[in-house]
Amino acid sequence: MTITQIGDVAVGGGRMCLIAGPCMAESLDLCLEVAGVLRDVCRRLDVGYVFKASYDKANRSSASGYRGPGLETGLAWLGQVRRQLGVPVLTDVHEVHQVAPAAAVVDGLQIPAFLCRQTDLLVAAGKTGRCVNIKKGQFMAPPDMRQAVEKVRSAGNANVLLTERGTFFGYNRLVTDLRAIPDMKPFAPVMFDATHSVQEPGGLGGNASGGQRKFAPMLAAAALIAGADGLFIETHPNPDQAKSDAACQLPLAEMPAVLERCLAVRRAWNDGAGR
Repeated sequence: MTITQIGDVAVGGGRMCLIAGPCMAESLDLCLEVAGVLRDVCRRLDVGYVFKASYDKANRSSASGYRGPGLETGLAWLGQVRRQLGVPVLTDVHEVHQVAPAAAVVDGLQIPAFLCRQTDLLVAAGKTGRCVNIKKGQFMAPPDMRQAVEKVRSAGNANVLLTERGTFFGYNRLVTDLRAIPDMKPFAPVMFDATHSVQEPGGLGGNASGGQRKFAPMLAAAALIAGADGLFIETHPNPDQAKSDAACQLPLAEMPAVLERCLAVRRAWNDGAGR
């Protein structure tokens, strides 16, 4: 059994974990609000919790889309969340020059799905010794993710996660093949990204992504049955007003019920499998 560590949260040891936060670090207050609520819910439910938010959304559909507070300000906010709330923090890196400053602040570095084959970025992230979460590319077959994991490990870092987030299916639509989860588990612990899996890339007239958030809880529960080690969920107090992925993020107020249902499904499936 492979176990990956993000701060004090172990992934792959049997305890469910959650990586969650707003898609974009829109403000320090937003980050603290979301992280504080989720920390307390996860403590009550005995779920390992990691806060995630992006300081820069480098792959917006349109050049005019707001990208976030930027590296310096965004990392300062993420550091505040980590210190004030005592939770591990994960954020994405898009270019090699971002890796060292991000690794100095956060517990985990995330490789975006479109960049999961970028050797220099994967190796640079691996060299930091931080946990590296690689999002599976929407264009990648699950077995091919072994090579992405090996690029990180070639830098002497075995602390790797994979995250399933759906596969391109025609235009403006992603489809989730849950077989990807057991297919990738021999390589590293696997998370399931419930909210990006319901995204419709470029679906709002080509200049913004749409999505169907109503299906995210169902897919999350199904992914746990398929063997996912935890869930990746983007959540916001008012998703329709979010500055990124507004159509996909789950309302923060719904998160306790979503997690409770997912845990109940997971327990029921595991109990049944043991008979």
